Amino acid sequence: MNDIPDTPQPEARKDSLIDYPSPFPIKVMGTKADGFVHAVTAIARQFDPAFDASTVELRESKGGNYLGVTVTVTATSREQLDELYRTLSTHPMVKVVL
Repeated sequence: MNDIPDTPQPEARKDSLIDYPSPFPIKVMGTKADGFVHAVTAIARQFDPAFDASTVELRESKGGNYLGVTVTVTATSREQLDELYRTLSTHPMVKVVL
């Protein structure tokens, strides 16, 4: 017989710290080149059809050779974000995705 009283079990670990759906900013850096911003926003739109391009933020590097693009998508799942990061990271114009 078990003499230990029932104790509450710890909650299962949440798979994510994000409450979905949620606005989620992603920083993408690449060489400053024609078509870079369009490529990033087109990928963002693939994963968030309601993506608002007017929210895009641009930041040029000191030397002017690189461009940082911040896009804010509506995150609906971890899978969506993982695939978005993969797609951005493998684009030939993209150097870094944060």
